[in-house]
Amino acid sequence: MLKGLIGKKVGMTQIFDEAGAVVPVTIIEAGPCYVTQVRLPENDGYSAVQLGFDEIKPKRLTGGQLGHLKRNNLPPLRFLREFRAKDPEVSEGDKLTVGEVFSVGEAVDVIGTSKGKGFQGAVKRYHFRGGPKTHGQSDRQRAPGSRGSGTTPGRVYKGARGPGHMGSDRVTAQNLKVVLVDGERNLLGVRGAVPGAKGGLVLIRAARKQ
Repeated sequence: MLKGLIGKKVGMTQIFDEAGAVVPVTIIEAGPCYVTQVRLPENDGYSAVQLGFDEIKPKRLTGGQLGHLKRNNLPPLRFLREFRAKDPEVSEGDKLTVGEVFSVGEAVDVIGTSKGKGFQGAVKRYHFRGGPKTHGQSDRQRAPGSRGSGTTPGRVYKGARGPGHMGSDRVTAQNLKVVLVDGERNLLGVRGAVPGAKGGLVLIRAARKQ
């Protein structure tokens, strides 16, 4: 069975384990997802499964997108994402639910887009210490400091840490333990935080580093 689903981050809460300890939990609305395409090495050069999630009005999609889904009599779906899988054991048109795919105690990786922070300075973006607060300085407290040497190379190397756009990056939270599976309401609870804001799209797959 394919170990992967598309979902939306609902928010965070907490539950109590058997020992009475508080466990921070992120709730994800996972699925139901439809298998929109199965990619095979002989046809596409690699093995993968394309899943669709979130039913919408047909007018929200292009004709090509609708035609792609109508091949397998599937409803209009907002999001299509691929999961690499050698033996997925699924067929085009199948419907996958969270109760079938995941179970309590499993380890999963959750992929999402981190919150956008806009243009930020080096102190917030890369945790620079900043300049001294004493000895006469008046405007260097949150400055990044020297960017490099003078004549040689006479420029700033690419990739040097400094001010710039922060956030809106693809982030993977690894090895999160599944603590809740609610098949009736399509809810999945994982221990800890996952990337992104409430309502953000996330991909859930089996953990690679267990």
